[in-house]
Amino acid sequence: MASSTFFFFFLQFAAAAASSNPNGYMHLRFYNHERILGSGPDATVVYAVERTSSTSGAGFGNVIVYDNLLRAGVEPDSPIIGRNQGMGVGSSLAENSGLTNFQLVFTAGKYNGSSLSLQGLFPVAPLGTVFERAITGGTGKFRLARGYLLTTEVHATNTTLTGQLDAYIAFR
Repeated sequence: MASSTFFFFFLQFAAAAASSNPNGYMHLRFYNHERILGSGPDATVVYAVERTSSTSGAGFGNVIVYDNLLRAGVEPDSPIIGRNQGMGVGSSLAENSGLTNFQLVFTAGKYNGSSLSLQGLFPVAPLGTVFERAITGGTGKFRLARGYLLTTEVHATNTTLTGQLDAYIAFR
């Protein structure tokens, strides 16, 4: 009898979890607004170490730090929902990628006070290229988060770069 009760409870739990999120992932979309290297005193990306000259910052051995705005939309005046704070290291001798380690810190809205921790490669690639990085943890409403982040650079000027961030989050 106890095993049939457990099985029934398990089925109810599994059905509730599946209906709340059929793919097992929470999906969030937001936009990273960056003032790129060399854009003057308003730059949100700067060299901590510039070992080799590189227009992308991905020169081998270079270290950059950044504190970019996270916005709800692609427009430069869309609501600010947080910050993308982290660092990147030029880790490719070919200077075509870098290793990033960063936090998405939410400062407004439903996830205010929570953050996501991420890491992975950032390729030097044409606008529109999709690349993936790992969600390795989180705080607040994202405690025990795991998943992945798909990034697509969607808009660029001489001084700005805007990326669409699609986070797919699961919880342990």
